[in-house]
Amino acid sequence: MPMTILNALRAAATLGVDRLDAQLLLLHALGRPVHERAWLLSHDTDPLPPAAWPSFEALCARRAAGEPAAYLLGAKEFHGLALQVDARVLVPRPDTETLVDWALSLMPAATAPRVLDLGTGSGAIALALQHACPDAKVDAVDASADALEVARANATRLGLPVRFTQADWLAGADTNYDLIVSNPPYIAADDAHLAALKHEPLSALASGPDGLDDIRQIVRQAPAHLADGGWLLLEHGFDQAPAVRALLTERGFANAQSRDDLAGIARCSGAIWRTVK
Repeated sequence: MPMTILNALRAAATLGVDRLDAQLLLLHALGRPVHERAWLLSHDTDPLPPAAWPSFEALCARRAAGEPAAYLLGAKEFHGLALQVDARVLVPRPDTETLVDWALSLMPAATAPRVLDLGTGSGAIALALQHACPDAKVDAVDASADALEVARANATRLGLPVRFTQADWLAGADTNYDLIVSNPPYIAADDAHLAALKHEPLSALASGPDGLDDIRQIVRQAPAHLADGGWLLLEHGFDQAPAVRALLTERGFANAQSRDDLAGIARCSGAIWRTVK
């Protein structure tokens, strides 16, 4: 009896793959766009082409082993942009859209704001900001040459003129930015949750004993690169908002505040830099 679409999805469930991931992986194995989930439902009794089942089975086994679906699909949507991603970069998370939305609210479109994205990875934040604010001058840096290869490919494919540079945070960065944004590593090095993220680059996840080493460095260095009235916005862990606001205030930033993600968790913190106190 031939394997049908419905039976294939049931087989994925027995492997522990959730329904949405199974549907997306099956569409991928069938060579169909991932937005055609309704097509699967209307064709659930159709037999699979001979080559589709072994391909789908292999994808499900990798997903069940913890590999992110975005790596298996080779793509992830972020803030309305279809980004290509692989194991060289962190998978963009919906939570990070909170940072993008906050940044956009601070970017007056008529003044061609200068923006710097630190630790750009796939380019998600920088490209989302450039797409939403075409007049902005957006720079992005990452210490990883592999990550920058992914980011530049995304920028080229999307036709967005972000300028990418390989650097360790603010080393060699320009000055007088109106806005500096970053989704840096913020997980404690001994956090048990890192085991579930083993397929993603550790350098983009962990940052010292309390997860704040990179944030401390950015907060310390950022004022030398901000214009008067410029903002620094940082994504951080679910319980780190008070600590990050304290770091910003201690460094001399003003009006330190946080923004909640869709789950009501304080996901980002930021503050304004004044050159004249």
